[in-house]
Amino acid sequence: MEVFRMDDDARRYDVVVVGGGAAGLSGAVALSRARRSVLVIDGGEPRNAPATHVHNYLGREGTPPSELLAVGRAEAAGYGAEITEGTVVSAEKLGEGEGFRVVREDGTAVVARRLLVTTGLVDELPPVPGLAERWGREVLHCPYCHGWEVADRPIGIIAVSPMAVHQALMWRQWSEDVTLFRHTAPAPADEENEQLAARGIAVVEGEVAGLEVTGDRLTGVRLAGGRVIAREAVVVQPRFTARSEVLRSLGLATTEQEAAGHVVGTYVAADPSGATDVPGVWVAGNVANLMEQVIGAASAGLKAAAAINADLIADDIRGAVAAYRR
Repeated sequence: MEVFRMDDDARRYDVVVVGGGAAGLSGAVALSRARRSVLVIDGGEPRNAPATHVHNYLGREGTPPSELLAVGRAEAAGYGAEITEGTVVSAEKLGEGEGFRVVREDGTAVVARRLLVTTGLVDELPPVPGLAERWGREVLHCPYCHGWEVADRPIGIIAVSPMAVHQALMWRQWSEDVTLFRHTAPAPADEENEQLAARGIAVVEGEVAGLEVTGDRLTGVRLAGGRVIAREAVVVQPRFTARSEVLRSLGLATTEQEAAGHVVGTYVAADPSGATDVPGVWVAGNVANLMEQVIGAASAGLKAAAAINADLIADDIRGAVAAYRR
């Protein structure tokens, strides 16, 4: 592994925030208001880019994701935060009290006393033709994010894990017309079949071969045998994979998260404030919590920022006392 050395001319900041989504910008606002020097480096790949609106965000209900980020950037910049686009490829712990060297893909580097990593996650969709093209539109995952928008419409659940029955029963809250396509998931247990039947959820055997689209609208689910069942929305269970490259460069590994005995994704473990096992490094948002919605990610960014500022205050006090004694 290449070892980087600190350059005398490297720009230095109290905090470098890696990732400019809701968590990162929320943290940047709080830290800048605390009169810290802050640099936000944003890779420009927000998880919710395919979605048309953000929901369940008090005061911002229905705001397009790009608009929410633009407002957040302006607020952070208004308090003095610097925001730049780019991808961080690695970070290196420097000598005691020297912080971290943060390296971007173009080879430029900055130095930070503390790091806040808010790089989010990647939704890895099942290999069914058509899912990726309509992800965030009619192909959905979270009913709290999109359930209202497809309420009372024919919804199909493409089962890829034991979680599928739970998904079908949950989405039944938003529509009376829910069909569970068994696809590659194990057969439901007897108790689950009874629950599905009691709620009027049809179960269709056979693998899904693709989606039917008419014009620019999803109209059905196509089975391997050629049969098409009319649906206007489809629900799938992606695998949530934390964007953890920069954290791996610091020696932080990801942890698998399971549900119903099935691995649903990976995340980076941290304490409630977002502090990781590497002193001076915090995480917030989906990189640390796979189920976090946008408003929760913003809250996590604020919590991490407060913890980081407290840590810097303690560091400043130690330095001041040492200088006073001299």
